[in-house]
Amino acid sequence: MRFGIVILPQDPWAVARPKWEAAEQLGFDHAWTYDHLSWRSLAGEPWGATMPTLTAAATVTSRIRLGTFVSSPNFRHPVPFAKEVATLDDISGGRFLLGVGSGGTGFDAFVLGQQELTPRQRHERFAEFVELTDRLLRFEAAPDVPGAAASSGITFDGEWYTARDARMVGRPAQEPRVPFVLAANGPKGLALVSRFGQGWVTTGADGAVGEEWWSAVETLVHRLDSAAEAEGRDPATIDRYLSLDSGGQVSLANVGAFERMVERASALGFTDVITHWPRAEGVYAASEAVLEEVASRLDGWR
Repeated sequence: MRFGIVILPQDPWAVARPKWEAAEQLGFDHAWTYDHLSWRSLAGEPWGATMPTLTAAATVTSRIRLGTFVSSPNFRHPVPFAKEVATLDDISGGRFLLGVGSGGTGFDAFVLGQQELTPRQRHERFAEFVELTDRLLRFEAAPDVPGAAASSGITFDGEWYTARDARMVGRPAQEPRVPFVLAANGPKGLALVSRFGQGWVTTGADGAVGEEWWSAVETLVHRLDSAAEAEGRDPATIDRYLSLDSGGQVSLANVGAFERMVERASALGFTDVITHWPRAEGVYAASEAVLEEVASRLDGWR
């Protein structure tokens, strides 16, 4: 089992920096931040930009992997975003993990004046975003990819995105590209994970709590296995990330709660679990003392 922690981009860097440094010192395997323009109940609070935050985190850490939890097509275009990803991965020395989802239906979905999309449209946009981002990030390492001729760059004509002779920043820091950790629960999304993802991340079924949530998570695991097999892929080659602070649970409520959740996630075949850095109040409120005690026991749970 590997352990990750989310640090929300709410603090000035002078306050946030010690948290990112501590995440590495405490022994976490990966650290993430949300990739939103703002988020749900915190929309009225300070909220920094994702990629600069992760770039700063890369310069004050040396081992821990860093990622977006998760990036959204709601406000991003693959061409400039792929350049940001590749540059950040270079700065971090190949430690970046690219979490990507279909884009939620909250703040980010409308702040730029967008029209509301149907679930089908959101998936189609998600699939196209992943396909083009994959092609862009492989460009320098695999010039034989269709559309990636070194003389002309990458040209792409889709329903949602277009590109003309797009260029990347150089050979990827990770081969063949930065790993994709795709968020999906539905059958089409899980098929996309099977085609493009080195990892899959889930928060479980929306609205489910307690045992109902755990049951839904188990069902999703089986669906991922079936989707991978349908795509001709060994399900065991897909890393599985579970966000523990879902289903009405706060994983850092106490050490015992965290340990029980890790045990259940492990029994379901998850390779990675993710918690949140405790906030003083509101969502993800918990004690940093519990976080430190949990961190002291990570090696015993690995």
